Amino acid sequence: MESADVHRFRIGTLDAAVLRDGDIAFANDGKTLGIGAPRAEMDAVLTKAGEGTDTVRLGVQALLVRSGDRVLLFDTGAGEAKFADAGRLPTSLRAAGIEPDQVSDIFISHAHGDHVGGLVDAAGRPMFANATVHLSAPEWQALQGDASNAALVAAIAPRVDAFAPGAGILPGVTAVEVTGHTPGHSAFEIADGDARLLYIGDAAHHFAVSVQRPQWTIAFDGDAPTAEASREALLARVADSGLTIASPHFPFPGLGHIVRRDDGFVWAPLQ
Repeated sequence: MESADVHRFRIGTLDAAVLRDGDIAFANDGKTLGIGAPRAEMDAVLTKAGEGTDTVRLGVQALLVRSGDRVLLFDTGAGEAKFADAGRLPTSLRAAGIEPDQVSDIFISHAHGDHVGGLVDAAGRPMFANATVHLSAPEWQALQGDASNAALVAAIAPRVDAFAPGAGILPGVTAVEVTGHTPGHSAFEIADGDARLLYIGDAAHHFAVSVQRPQWTIAFDGDAPTAEASREALLARVADSGLTIASPHFPFPGLGHIVRRDDGFVWAPLQ
């Protein structure tokens, strides 16, 4: 029986899967999501989306793509981080038929703990011993400058490929600069022929709040005004192009489209 933590699909001829790592929950108290927004309006957005109003929940998931003889992984989940109920990625990966040492390339959207936590095991050793770790040069520079991440930096440094923002990284994988959340935050466009998928990283966190109210900030945005502008621009781009997106934080499996409605946007998950 297929694991409930693995959602298989295809990007053109490429085999792909969303892998569940866990989830993150925090109080709906205006201190994390919707900072400065009226509580009644925040509650109304959540209620209309079928969500509770006491706690906000975000999924944590990674994207797996097989391309020729390469095995690509987009972000690595939260690992042993205590702020999340996560760490299931290795099990999900194996349920998808892949061992960690088979992963050839890891694409990091940004260096927050719920995206890089799975790069190392509980002992601090690289989880993916044979993988090149691709992240933008500004993000790598920022990670190296954060003393709290010194052990992680030392563990992955020999295998890091620091790319220029917006660069083509491998055939069929192109970075898309989405600034503001972190110094070098990137989305990734995966292409096979005419088929396209955009892995959005943390350009948007919540499937209702971030999409319907992109002007509302989240505490994790390093440069909130720039992140807001980037979020609105990305939502407009994917809505107008019809591009399918994959979100690591929207409800599992986080695959779908952004649709214009009235003067804003809504999330339309793939059925």
